[in-house]
Amino acid sequence: MELYKKPATINELAEKWWTDERLKKILGDKKYTITPKSAPQLLRLLGLLNADASMSPDNLKKFIQINHMFNLLETHFTDLVSRHKVVHILDVGCGKSYLTFLLAWCFKEKWNTQAKIVGVDTNQKIIKSCIEKAEKLGYNDFLSFECASMTAYKWPYENRPNAVVALHACDTATDMALAFAIKEKTDFIAVAPCCQAELARKWKEIEGEHPLNPVFHTPQIRRETAAHLTDSLRMTLTRASGYEVTATEFVPSNHTPKNRLLTCVRRGNYLESAKKEYQSMKEYLGGKSIMLEDLLNTN
Repeated sequence: MELYKKPATINELAEKWWTDERLKKILGDKKYTITPKSAPQLLRLLGLLNADASMSPDNLKKFIQINHMFNLLETHFTDLVSRHKVVHILDVGCGKSYLTFLLAWCFKEKWNTQAKIVGVDTNQKIIKSCIEKAEKLGYNDFLSFECASMTAYKWPYENRPNAVVALHACDTATDMALAFAIKEKTDFIAVAPCCQAELARKWKEIEGEHPLNPVFHTPQIRRETAAHLTDSLRMTLTRASGYEVTATEFVPSNHTPKNRLLTCVRRGNYLESAKKEYQSMKEYLGGKSIMLEDLLNTN
């Protein structure tokens, strides 16, 4: 009679599958925080590891993206860990919450530091799935998810958020995330803008003579130019609100063209020169404001 053999766990499968040679093949000389051997259960729940602990080519691309992204942000989060007993984080438009879960893993497994992390998205189905994953990982005591729009969102904790992130929040959703973070005087902000269409729509309506008419009235050039200049206006407004702002590559450009990451570190309350720069740029570009300006001017 054959004895029942207990199925191997994902940790055991990962330990067996991911030999040094296989890890070297996907990591090269890169230093990643999250690997198939260090966090197999997390990667499995995120859908990046197969049932046998292997990884498909498509999932390998996502795996590289989220690790590259985290490497860009890690020093900012370790700084927050050094300055706050409990780090409060909001992820706006969290989607499948790759970054949210990766941060949760780090706080529990790597930094051994308390955190309160909230992911917000308008997609109820995705939020339900994220809640279930948090419970399976045992993170639901410090990681929560809410189905909500930033237009009426209320931060649930007495302490202000120490960090606000918004990765690929579409169009004006990035402005909402920035405005919320700036008004809360958040220590650190990271946004990866996506599908910036607001300024392009406003430019289309401009009539009469203007030196930028060839841009305003050529659809493809208008969309692309507006996307870049929207981010320039956002950066300047955020600097005017007391933040040091840096633009960098979000993920390797061979993975996606939407790869601009804006990181913002609070240094003060106001910068007059940046406010003047914004007004000058705005007037030159047809006098059209962006939503971030409108939101910051409302109480």
